[in-house]
Amino acid sequence: MRLIQVADAVRYPRMTTEELRAAFLVESLFEPGRVTLVYVDLDRTVIGSAVPLDEPLTLGTDPDLRAGYFTERRELGILNIGGAGTVEVNGQTFELENLDALYVGRGNEFISFLSHDASSPSEFYLLSYPAHASYPVAKINSRSLEPAVLGSAATANHRKISRLIHLDGARSCQLVMGFTQISEGSVWNTMHPHTHMRRSEIYLYFNLAPADRVVHLMGPAGQTRHIVVAGKQVVISPGWSIHAGVGTASYTFCWGMGGENQVYTDMDSLAIADLL
Repeated sequence: MRLIQVADAVRYPRMTTEELRAAFLVESLFEPGRVTLVYVDLDRTVIGSAVPLDEPLTLGTDPDLRAGYFTERRELGILNIGGAGTVEVNGQTFELENLDALYVGRGNEFISFLSHDASSPSEFYLLSYPAHASYPVAKINSRSLEPAVLGSAATANHRKISRLIHLDGARSCQLVMGFTQISEGSVWNTMHPHTHMRRSEIYLYFNLAPADRVVHLMGPAGQTRHIVVAGKQVVISPGWSIHAGVGTASYTFCWGMGGENQVYTDMDSLAIADLL
């Protein structure tokens, strides 16, 4: 399991492009036939993926977790961004189509992943935080959700927001998770910008053509930087940083948060004119 130690707001202004990418970007995650895990020292986040082909993949623990099994002291959010597949949790089977999600609470010892078709494999995105309480395993069918519609074509930020794991949906200890779909012809996400010191946030950008990119904006309002992000790459956002972006085409991104609270609207809003 790779370890990422995120830089703080003091070191951040002096960082080069290469240093910013090393500290805040996961460039390679979805590897066919493998489970991949990345440990981030920010809120003890684990970012991961499972891409099963002909054989199922099992989510094991890692020596760095000092745990008998992965969810011994953790909870886990799973979002399928690939072909249809199955997740098995302690003998219970869940079918996940594209954009379906699964919440797995603390204390579930066995978790495995299987694709229905190896030629169009499932791509399970994993996001995990420590948990001090246990909540039931819950499947979230994205097609049954009523997304919130925000923005407009006039400001190039028309988008649909689907909340998957949250206080009024699938319950968790501290994980909040969902995805945003940018409409065709729009390119901006999370404008107006905001920060929230009570929670860190993780962005997975996907549904992006190989030649396209998202320019992800980060940093305090008066000292912004950018990271150029390709599809299926992940940006780590500390509480002191804005997290917004503009794409060369429309795209989708999964947002996930962990920290002090689970209130979706808990944010410190900034005006676009505040950005420098």
